[in-house]
Amino acid sequence: MKNLEHILKHHHLRITQVRLDILSYFQHQKSALTHADLEANFDKKFDRVTIYRTLTSFLENGLLHKIPDDSGVAKYALCHHDSTEHNHDDQHVHFKCRICAKIECLHNLDIPALHLPKHYKMEHANLLIEGVCAACNNK
Repeated sequence: MKNLEHILKHHHLRITQVRLDILSYFQHQKSALTHADLEANFDKKFDRVTIYRTLTSFLENGLLHKIPDDSGVAKYALCHHDSTEHNHDDQHVHFKCRICAKIECLHNLDIPALHLPKHYKMEHANLLIEGVCAACNNK
């Protein structure tokens, strides 16, 4: 894991305690997190608006990406490349477990090339695979 302060500086973010704590928490999680997950973990330390603003600044500066999900709740995961808001490209597969509902980024799998009809231009693609994760499958 990279130095937290270096990561924030690289993404043009001011170093604050809330940003350091939330970034550290994301680094130690295997699955995507919701705003509610962060609220539950930091309920005594940071208010919900501060957490929301931190998530927004992380998204806008390419530190996090939002994961599509049919639950209607936004989920976020760390980007695992040196992106900034100017060259952010996070085209990889996500896996959602139907048992535990956790979503993981599968960074070693790229979204396959898609050939759209003439006059269509793709700007972003998301691929969410649903099934049973390794942890639930081994129970």
